[in-house]
Amino acid sequence: MPRIFSGIQPSGELHVGNYLGAVKNWVELQRLTPAVFCVVDYHAITAPYEPEVLRARRHEMALGLLAAGIDPDLATLFVQSDVPEHTELAWIFNTVTPLGELERQTQYKEKSARQESVVAGILNYPVLQAADILLYRADQVPVGEDQLQHLELSRVIARRWNAQFGEGFFPEPQGLLTPTRRIMGLDGQAKMSKSMGNTIGMLEAPADIWAKLRPAVTDPKRIKRTDPGTPEVCNIYHLHKAFSPEATVAHVAQQCSTAGWGCIDCKKVLAESIEVELVPIRGRAEALRAEPRRVTDTLASGASKARAIAQETMREVRDRMGFAPGPADVRGIG
Repeated sequence: MPRIFSGIQPSGELHVGNYLGAVKNWVELQRLTPAVFCVVDYHAITAPYEPEVLRARRHEMALGLLAAGIDPDLATLFVQSDVPEHTELAWIFNTVTPLGELERQTQYKEKSARQESVVAGILNYPVLQAADILLYRADQVPVGEDQLQHLELSRVIARRWNAQFGEGFFPEPQGLLTPTRRIMGLDGQAKMSKSMGNTIGMLEAPADIWAKLRPAVTDPKRIKRTDPGTPEVCNIYHLHKAFSPEATVAHVAQQCSTAGWGCIDCKKVLAESIEVELVPIRGRAEALRAEPRRVTDTLASGASKARAIAQETMREVRDRMGFAPGPADVRGIG
């Protein structure tokens, strides 16, 4: 069966953008095929950070993933830095990756343009991402549209390594676009991101969620309560499509387009739909907080399973690249 791999940075509490853009899809996929999910903490250190904050965020993200439905009996869940083969393979891939390919990456251009001094990790980020995927010889990667370019680079790296050291060893992973491809933040201007302050946390209290939803941006052309709206350009409507039943979504569209509802009415119904989905997730999170060792043990068990796959891959890689002992090593040279 094909294996899937996907990772998520430890930004702290899981938010709605993470959930709809990736994790909800992971929960479904783990029932269908072998799945490896990783909290990618090495990817999180290309910007300044505090070590204790990183430790806390790793645990919080893992707790959120388990509460959202990732099942350690079905999928392998672990922290990237617990499997050192990730960085070993990344260095190997650095030796076959053209510099021009890295400099063409859209995310590198965007991030480097915002920084006075650019660390090499931002340039090499997609090489480590390729190592994350190919270390488990994953065939498919659930991704959002913004990661498709990085995934294409993973295929380029697999082809170049295979051509030099062994045709067909690494698969060329294909992307599985999530059903909800891009989740805009509550500001309606940018992708939902904790750094932008435009998110809804998965474990937030209902009152806190409503405090964020109430002023959230809607259809910019709908100024007055009596103005008919255009649901397709309203971010709240798209959140309805992610959280509300189909009948509710259709009713929301009709009420919006005929000015039957005001935006506050629409948001109140959305808050109810979100609450229905988040109640069981919050319950599981509370149980995990009461027994934090369960999260730690799950990650340790997942790392053990991941290392077994990673070590087997690296044994073959080292052998094909000439690092494993060969006849000359046995006979002695000279």
